[in-house]
Amino acid sequence: MKRRTPPDSPGLFPDLPLVPDFSLESRAKRKDLWPVAGTDEAGRGPLAGPVVAAAVILDPKRIPEGLNDSKKLSAAQREVLYERILLDATVSIASSSPRRIDLIDIRKASLDAMRRAVAGLQLEARHVLADGRDVPMGLLCSGEAVVKGDARSVSIAAASIVAKVMRDRMMARAGLVYPDYGFEVHAGYGTDRHRSAIVTHGPCPLHRMSFRPLKAVTANDCEILQD
Repeated sequence: MKRRTPPDSPGLFPDLPLVPDFSLESRAKRKDLWPVAGTDEAGRGPLAGPVVAAAVILDPKRIPEGLNDSKKLSAAQREVLYERILLDATVSIASSSPRRIDLIDIRKASLDAMRRAVAGLQLEARHVLADGRDVPMGLLCSGEAVVKGDARSVSIAAASIVAKVMRDRMMARAGLVYPDYGFEVHAGYGTDRHRSAIVTHGPCPLHRMSFRPLKAVTANDCEILQD
């Protein structure tokens, strides 16, 4: 007899959106790996600004409603959830500067910020759920890479919200220091307005000079910024 695919098989309905839950955390808890921290970053893709990571340990009895991948939430929803997470969870935040990104590359800088965020938690995590395909090196506990983790784990979703809100606030302040670039609007991403400002004013200290569009400026060739 042909075996049927179980109803909860992730391959049965591939187009259905993932909704984060507590199942990965519960599995770790059953293995006596508790507390569990979720970690995620915000700002890998922008041309300017830091990459910010957060680590969050949720209280199973006080999980804020509405946790989801930060990209699926409005700015207002993220702000509300950010405050609830800070109130009801254990949270740590770390970042890697544009200069560090240029020095060691964005992937390593992101993972290092995640590692430092976990290390900064007031509770010592016994297991870490890390968004993406890599586990940060140097963790003092076990770790697990979770692809699309911010859509699967509420702990990672919470970390994604904290990291996103914190980075957006940092870039809003950067817009006051460097008003020519509009950081408060695009948060350093490569929008047409941002690229045009780089052509007009040149890069500022927040720009990631190792990123391809900024390398073009260094080479006195701004054509790539107009692609």
